[in-house]
Amino acid sequence: MGTKQTKGCQPGSAGESPPAHHRKKVPPRERGDFLASLVVKSGEKFGKGGGSSLPPYHRRICMIQDMLVLVKQGKQEEATELLRHLRQDLGMESTSLDDVLYRYASFRNLVDPITHDLIISLARYIHCPKPEGDSLGAMEKLCRQLTYHLSPHSQWRRQGIMKRKPQSCLKAVLMGKPQDNTVDLSGIPLTLKDLDRVTSYLQHSSEHIDTVELCFTELTDDMLLQLLPALCVLPHLTTLSLNGNRLTKAILRDLTETLKDPKKFPSVTWIDLGNNVDIFSLPQPFLVSLKRRCPKQGNLPTILEFGEGQVSDLEGQDG
Repeated sequence: MGTKQTKGCQPGSAGESPPAHHRKKVPPRERGDFLASLVVKSGEKFGKGGGSSLPPYHRRICMIQDMLVLVKQGKQEEATELLRHLRQDLGMESTSLDDVLYRYASFRNLVDPITHDLIISLARYIHCPKPEGDSLGAMEKLCRQLTYHLSPHSQWRRQGIMKRKPQSCLKAVLMGKPQDNTVDLSGIPLTLKDLDRVTSYLQHSSEHIDTVELCFTELTDDMLLQLLPALCVLPHLTTLSLNGNRLTKAILRDLTETLKDPKKFPSVTWIDLGNNVDIFSLPQPFLVSLKRRCPKQGNLPTILEFGEGQVSDLEGQDG
């Protein structure tokens, strides 16, 4: 999962700021109230209905933007606390920055290693600010990268989340043969009625599909279950992208059971489930099933944390 991280500062000084960074101490109770209100506001920024009516990535993007503002204002303690909330929301459940910075430098999360590498880098810039160079500029770049990674890429602008793709795009995609053998519905909010059209298209074009992009389409567990019978029988499907939706860890049970059948998803080598509600790690049977479908590929992106020997042991146990 990326290159091995090196320590940015000594553990003993991890909570301290350089002498040049003086700041006013905020009483713990006031600081807690401030952070609580900030997290709530972060969930409400993109809609009056609050964070619960929006996909999780909206809330996460707001938290990144608010954190950068706090750093620019010199409020390091508040920024550190908001980073803790962001880490927990993304599945980095440890509340100790020492764990994130040092003990789990190559983090154990199996769903979205890119996000976790960026989070670790952000933690270093906030927790161990460097007096030399353009530290703020580097942190702004990291925030842009993380925001881009957690956003619908085709719609992201520096000014914020733009309008979503119109429904007319769905009709255009579901006409004729898939371009480059890819069904790209990313960024198009799907309804239950739309799923019937998508299912019909998948069935009629099954021989020409090797990639299905369903990122940021408002997919829920029930909607994915409705699509699953059509997806799992695509003979040449290698990549299924489901990131940025409303999926929960409950769907992992159904996906894992489906993958146990070698006749289903026969060619799949990668299923992206990152940036959903609470899918933070993948069951080992899920990973082993993917591994068996692409033995020549070596380590899968999802199981880079494990050495080849460990994967072989797991496969032996599963067998």
